[in-house]
Amino acid sequence: QVQLVESGGGLVQAGGSLRLSCAASGRAFRVYAAGWFRQAPGKQRDFVAAIDWRGSSTDYADSIKGRFTISRDNAKNTVYLQMNRLIPNDTAVYYCAVRPNGNNKSWRNYNYWGPGTQVTVSS
Repeated sequence: QVQLVESGGGLVQAGGSLRLSCAASGRAFRVYAAGWFRQAPGKQRDFVAAIDWRGSSTDYADSIKGRFTISRDNAKNTVYLQMNRLIPNDTAVYYCAVRPNGNNKSWRNYNYWGPGTQVTVSS
């Protein structure tokens, strides 16, 4: 069992930056792949980024490639999402999720989820 809690969301102006953190409980986290997803009101949950358990393999959605960076610190049981050059279309609730196998871009393939953190980007 893994429990996840996201933090670091908030209100930021377009062009600004935020760093989201996802703190996990349970030693199993260290061998799980992790992903970030986001969901805007009235829209489906979209893939943002994923990282394998070692932190050596990453995947990104085209819409955020070059602006966002996913990383992890297994010693701290934490996954991060550094978000730079934010735009209003990045406004959404951001969710952290983990799965016991490799990276995956579909939210349906993740086993454990955090409650989410709101990111709002003003123009």
